[in-house]
Amino acid sequence: MNTDVAPRLGWWQHFWRLAAVAAVGIPAWLYTGVLLHQQGDAPGPWFHFGDPLVALGCLLALVWRRRFPLAVAMTVTIASTASALAAGAALAALGSIATRRRPVEIGVVALAYVSAAQFTVEVYPVQSAPGTWWLQLALPALTAGIAAAVGMAVGARRVEVRSLRERAESAEREQAARVAQTRAMERNRIAREMHDVLAHRISLVAMQAGVLDHRGDLSAEENRVLLRGIAEGSHQALEELRGVLGVLRAEPGHPEPPQPSLDRIPDLVADARSSGLDVTLTTTVRESPSDVVGRTCYRVVQEGLTNAAKHAPGAPVHITLEGSAGARLDVSVRNAPPTHLPGTPGAAQRRPASGYGLLGLTERVGLAGGQLDHHPTPEHGYLLTAQLPWPNPSHEKRT
Repeated sequence: MNTDVAPRLGWWQHFWRLAAVAAVGIPAWLYTGVLLHQQGDAPGPWFHFGDPLVALGCLLALVWRRRFPLAVAMTVTIASTASALAAGAALAALGSIATRRRPVEIGVVALAYVSAAQFTVEVYPVQSAPGTWWLQLALPALTAGIAAAVGMAVGARRVEVRSLRERAESAEREQAARVAQTRAMERNRIAREMHDVLAHRISLVAMQAGVLDHRGDLSAEENRVLLRGIAEGSHQALEELRGVLGVLRAEPGHPEPPQPSLDRIPDLVADARSSGLDVTLTTTVRESPSDVVGRTCYRVVQEGLTNAAKHAPGAPVHITLEGSAGARLDVSVRNAPPTHLPGTPGAAQRRPASGYGLLGLTERVGLAGGQLDHHPTPEHGYLLTAQLPWPNPSHEKRT
């Protein structure tokens, strides 16, 4: 397990850590000098100059303790044998290696530290009371154990902090991904609504304008009817667009205006007829499905009429609605081959094509739990069908 997760330190952080380590060694150095004075042995030049120089070298070596942990720890521990002032550096090196939480490394450095403490008495021959050899062994072992325990606790804390940081970063990434997904879904929903609301109305207006442009044999009354239809269709398209924008700008918590459902399909068919489409509606549905199913059915019929107006003007369109609660609701919009209208050359060569409207409709039907199919017929017409689930409300209440 890699536990070397210590953060990078600046020069000021290095400085105060090394100053604290030097402060730990000063009491041991002064205590050694006091004992030498009490025994009548004046400290020599090594005590005043050599000992501090070795301690300074150990402090400088600690700067690289994270890059070369085991090498620095062993070097400082062995060097502390000749310096009482380097005792703090030796404990710091042991604590640093313990943060890695590797038992073998900790045991090797701790053993070297205890052994170095035994050899230090040879550098400064301080007399000790008879029978106190165990104290000379127990005290370094105790300090080594404390340093190792503190180092392991610091290492565990670093791992925990790193784990919490990674979890927070992962949560932020997941949140950003959810926000991006939500935005994409909302953009798709807006695109579907805009298409469903405007494409049908504008297609009818375009069809009427095309007839008006290419038919030179129309009477004045027929021209007025077409112009009135274009004006009314354009006005309705603007009103519907304003309604969609109002929904998008509405504050959260405000109810959305009611959406068209199955009961509005006859009005949709009548509107298409008034615009010049030859539409027939056959339905055996006598009940009202849920709002989701009814709205999806309405959008399927609307998309079928839109495509028929765009790609097969003048062709008869037949709409069939079948189904009942507890089974499913079947919708089909079939148009005959496009006919050649007077003054519109090439109209018969245009074929229905699947665009963004059918793509959005496929997503809408899929969200409702149904299936959508669309393909040309053998007679060179086009067929759009949808199968929507229609659960039995009474059965749902019982379950």
